[in-house]
Amino acid sequence: MGVQLLLLEVLCRAVGLSVVGWLTGLVFAVATWAVLTVAVRRSWTLRFGPANRVTLARTILVGGVTAMVADSFGRHVPVAVLIAFAAVALVLDGVDGKVARHTGTATPLGARFDMEVDAFLILVLCIHLALPLGAWVLAIGLMRYAFVAASWALPWLRGALPHSMARKTVAALQGIVLVVAGAGILPRASAAAAVAVALALLVWSFGRDVAWLWRVRERAGAAALPALGARQVPAWSVTSRRAAPDR
Repeated sequence: MGVQLLLLEVLCRAVGLSVVGWLTGLVFAVATWAVLTVAVRRSWTLRFGPANRVTLARTILVGGVTAMVADSFGRHVPVAVLIAFAAVALVLDGVDGKVARHTGTATPLGARFDMEVDAFLILVLCIHLALPLGAWVLAIGLMRYAFVAASWALPWLRGALPHSMARKTVAALQGIVLVVAGAGILPRASAAAAVAVALALLVWSFGRDVAWLWRVRERAGAAALPALGARQVPAWSVTSRRAAPDR
């Protein structure tokens, strides 16, 4: 948290970060500290590990990006600095996983930490592009959060997904396309087309995973029918009406 505040001060002096950007970065730092502290305590992790420290470094960069994007709504912010921070954070995304595997420190907490940082960076980059390209770009950043919200109402969406190189490729492509589009090196029409293609691929990836989880749910329900039918429940029992599988 101290390093995050130091970075905000550097940005303040280097690019003239305003009060809005400062406060946004401060809220991000406090929220990250609070959520990560609770997660570490609940996971009973004895040591934070080198891979998580790399992810934490990425988180600090994402905090800088968040502060600059918030600042950009009221004043001009050097896009080159913003994109440079985002690009480094994306490059480091391929480092923490390798460090975890090399040091044997891979944990569910680390995987979740890495995923949440990625998701939030994508959302912030979408917010950055919403003004020049349109609010539809936010669909990329909000899709994972919508999926998580849907899983609260539909528990079968929380099932474990098999490893998929296609899913990882599409996820990595989102960050690359958003950074390139946000850098302003492409004409607006080309940037919009590239982001639209990335969105279409993301919809396909999520749809593919949802369909797979649905098929698993259907197979699990079909497998449970013989077991339910074999139960000896008296006809007069009230529970006999509850023996049918959930729909």
